[in-house]
Amino acid sequence: MNNQFLTGIESLWLDVSGQRVHCLKSGVGPAVLLLHGGASDARDWLGTMAALSGRFTFYAPDMIGFGRSHRKEAGYYLSDFTDFVAELVDKLGIGRPAVVGHSFGGRVGLDLALRHPEKVGKLVLIDAAGLGKVTRFGSALMTCFWALRQVLRRPQPFPRFLTRDGDDPDWVCLAELPALQAPTLLVWKHYDPYLPVAIARRAAGRIPGARLEVLPGYGHAPHKEGTPAFAGLLADFLWENSKL
Repeated sequence: MNNQFLTGIESLWLDVSGQRVHCLKSGVGPAVLLLHGGASDARDWLGTMAALSGRFTFYAPDMIGFGRSHRKEAGYYLSDFTDFVAELVDKLGIGRPAVVGHSFGGRVGLDLALRHPEKVGKLVLIDAAGLGKVTRFGSALMTCFWALRQVLRRPQPFPRFLTRDGDDPDWVCLAELPALQAPTLLVWKHYDPYLPVAIARRAAGRIPGARLEVLPGYGHAPHKEGTPAFAGLLADFLWENSKL
């Protein structure tokens, strides 16, 4: 594990699932694992880490296939990401961290909490995938961004996402939500172009003891678009009846 310090943030390199993986670390206190969205990387969490590093130890990996981590050209199934995160938790030796996931990262966090409940102390879902289908407008936006990167000859920020025969391409898992054991907070923007807040309200009703916080405005990334408000919600939830 090689370390590099940049502006108070430690840059870790690890071998996870036989792949070279990059992870940012900062702070002191209970462990919190931050999982980025499907068109991003660990840098999405810099604002959150800066705001709360005095109270928590944050680990923000570039998930396999993203950012500076290794990418397999063949692509990945959802289970590959979940297995990766489960192994990463063990590799870091952080026990049962709080898992905070945005969009695609929220879906990975959900799968981890369902398949490996012993590895998740608390769960925070931010405009998370897997709770309902992407809107037609959202699908069109994603297609436009993909096409624009192709025209500009810029690399796509995500790997190939693979599905098995019979899988829902949106990875919707509503029927499994009542089985979640971890205390769960959902944070959503009031107007999300990809995943409307109605999805979050329905999901919150199915997750035992879940709480939903809706932040005002338009967007898909409240941890970036309104960092102070989001950071306050996150800190309060993580400390509440804390067992981290």
